[in-house]
Amino acid sequence: MGGKKVIVIQVPRADYHLRPVYINDNPAKGTFRRKHEGDYHCSKEEISSMYRDASDDGNDGVLLRHYTMDDIDAESLRAYRQVFEIRNPGHILNEKDDKEFLLRLGGYAIDREAGEEGLTAAGLLMFGQGLPIRERFDNIRLDYVDKTNLVGDMRYSDRLTYDFSWENNIYQFIKRILPRLTSDLPRPFVLEGMQRNDDTPLHKLIREALTNMIIHADFMTTGVLRAEKRDDGFYFSNPGTVKLPIENVYHGGVSRARNPRMQNMLRMIGFGENLGTGFPTMVAAWEKKFHTLPKLEDNLQINFTELTFSGMNFNSQVEPKSEVESKVKSKVKSKVKTEVKILEIVRKDPKVTYIELANMLGLSESGIYKSMSKLRTDGKIKRVEGKNGGHWEIIE
Repeated sequence: MGGKKVIVIQVPRADYHLRPVYINDNPAKGTFRRKHEGDYHCSKEEISSMYRDASDDGNDGVLLRHYTMDDIDAESLRAYRQVFEIRNPGHILNEKDDKEFLLRLGGYAIDREAGEEGLTAAGLLMFGQGLPIRERFDNIRLDYVDKTNLVGDMRYSDRLTYDFSWENNIYQFIKRILPRLTSDLPRPFVLEGMQRNDDTPLHKLIREALTNMIIHADFMTTGVLRAEKRDDGFYFSNPGTVKLPIENVYHGGVSRARNPRMQNMLRMIGFGENLGTGFPTMVAAWEKKFHTLPKLEDNLQINFTELTFSGMNFNSQVEPKSEVESKVKSKVKSKVKTEVKILEIVRKDPKVTYIELANMLGLSESGIYKSMSKLRTDGKIKRVEGKNGGHWEIIE
């Protein structure tokens, strides 16, 4: 540059435990954030978020006064406990009542000094009824969009957002969108115990990405938890920016989740088991399969974190005809095993739903419906309707 020297000063990002960093002893007016070529004043919401992030205790343990066990969706909690018991047989929590169960998991809290108790943010968000959740967290929306196979001016081929037909809690959201996200990925025809073994690297990756979206979301700010299925991959976004420098995340840097109680709840049913290695594992799996790196970004303008997986072709995931034919016999045997597992589950829980069966066995709802229809046709099971709802009966 004409013989002139240029001095470059690298200013590292402050550790999230030390933020906000401000001048003139005034965080409201003296907190700035660097954006490209300039600095700008941080908003009150951004500063509040920094203070929350500085605590490793997370955001989801706050006691929500006036929100009680009456605000829990009984079906959601029952379905979760059923999966919990299957994955953790003999666990001491299986013998506890619902309130004690949530208390131990961090979904319920007791403030002895104030003489108050109630649901925590984790408990309400994960298992709450739709109306109480919207009353307390009207700043948050859950959204799933399928943008594959679009024709003409179609905006999406499938979408799940709250339409008053389901309780819009996190557990119900996961149960509904995970099968949709992975429906086009090939699955092995193997059942192990009560769970179908469909843990290919891609299935693990999607589950890990969905888990990360939830446990790192800032539910105290305004935003959308969004998952998209695209022709070339997947997209996940959540309110709240990344707590660590993004380059550190790629190299295995670990920060405490904003929602450690929800993280533990999900871990106990098989989500996010590889704590501390989630992102590097996802990067390695995707790069090995599709030769592209997942893209992690901070969107500072709208206070979002975005994670994009691209470079795949869903059509290429369809197994060659020869491989499909070689698995026909295994598939037939798997269907028989599935029916046996369904009968085992129904014997234990006669009120089990199609969605719950699909979640436990790793099958689509339509697949469960076909199996149940065959069992009814074969005279092995029947449906009985009563005043308090229907249930299944096994015909011995």
